[in-house]
Amino acid sequence: MKLRVEFDRETDGRWIAEVPKLPGVLAYGKTRAEALAAGEALALRVIADREGQITHRGK
Repeated sequence: MKLRVEFDRETDGRWIAEVPKLPGVLAYGKTRAEALAAGEALALRVIADREGQITHRGK
């Protein structure tokens, strides 16, 4: 699965990484790389939680 990550920078210098196709997946970092790493981790968690809900519903 490929997801697009959008970046923005706050006026205080922090970077924001957002995955538009996964509502709520928005992460901050001191650098773009930190924001990306945090955003990827959060996206994986959201995807895993969704998959878990699908699996439990099917049982």
